[in-house]
Amino acid sequence: MIQTRLKGMGVAMITPFKEDESVDYDALMRLVDYLIQNNADFLCVLGTTAETPTLTEEETRTIKQRVTERVNGRVPILLGVSSNNTRSVVESLKKDDYTGVDAILSVVPYYNKPSQEGIYQHYKAIAEATELPIVLYNVPGRTGVNMTAETTLRIARDFKNVIAIKEASGNIMQMDDIIKNKPANFDVISGDDGITFPLITLGAVGVISVIGNAFPREFSRMVRLALQGDYANALTIHHKFAELFKLLFVDGNPAGVKAMLNAMGMVENKLRLPLVPTRITTFEAMRRILNELNIKC
Repeated sequence: MIQTRLKGMGVAMITPFKEDESVDYDALMRLVDYLIQNNADFLCVLGTTAETPTLTEEETRTIKQRVTERVNGRVPILLGVSSNNTRSVVESLKKDDYTGVDAILSVVPYYNKPSQEGIYQHYKAIAEATELPIVLYNVPGRTGVNMTAETTLRIARDFKNVIAIKEASGNIMQMDDIIKNKPANFDVISGDDGITFPLITLGAVGVISVIGNAFPREFSRMVRLALQGDYANALTIHHKFAELFKLLFVDGNPAGVKAMLNAMGMVENKLRLPLVPTRITTFEAMRRILNELNIKC
C-alpha cells in the first residue's frame, strides 16, 4: 500500500541547470542516486522546489521519464501535478503517462483564491479523474489561500484515494487539528523542514524536505529517530540544522539549497528568472556552517 511507503523523509527535488540555463540531466541523475544511496525514503519530483513554473512541457516530460527510469522502483515517486485550472489537471491525469509514478502531489489552486467550497470541488474533480493516490498540498504563503482543517478533513473522508496532505501552512494548531481528527487512512506530512521535528511529535509521518537535497543522510536520521520516539537524539540533530533552516529560505526557495549543493560541488548555482541565486553574504554564511558541521564544501 503506497500510504505506508510515503513516510519518513521525502525529498522535494531541485532541477539542476547548466550555465546556459538548460536542464542539467546528468546532474539530475547523479542527484537521484545520491539521495537514494543516502536514505531518502521517497522522491517528490516536479514540485515547487523544481522551479516547475519555468519548465517547458517537454522538459517536464523528460524529467519525469528520466527520473522514473533511474529510480527504477527503488523508492516511491510522488509527482507534482498542479494547476489553478482544474480542467487542465483533470485532462492531464486522464491522458498523460504515469508509468513509474506511485502518487501525485497537487497544490491548492493559486492566484485565483477559491473559496473553501471551490477548493473542495477542485480536489473532488481530481480524485474522480484518477485511481492514483493523491497527496494534497497546502501552502498559503505561495497560493494566497489557506485550506482549512475542516476542508482538508472533508476531502480526506470523502475520497479514499486522497491519502495524505503536505501541510505547509505554518499553523501548528491547524495541523494538530487535522492529525487529531483525520481518518485512519490519511496522513499528515510536514511541508516545512524547520517544524518537521515538532510536527512528528504531534503525529505527522514525515516530511517532504528541501534541505534533504543536500543532507539526506543527516536529515533522514533525524526524521527516523523522531518517528521511533527517540526525541532527545532527534532534537539534537534538529538544533544542529536550525541556523541552516533560516538561511535556506531567506533568499527564496530553491536558491538556498542550490547554493548549498553548489558549495558541495554537486550542481551549478543557477536558477531561472524570476528566481536568482542567494546573496553572497548568505552563501558565505552557509559555507561557514557547512565547515562547522564538517560537511565538505
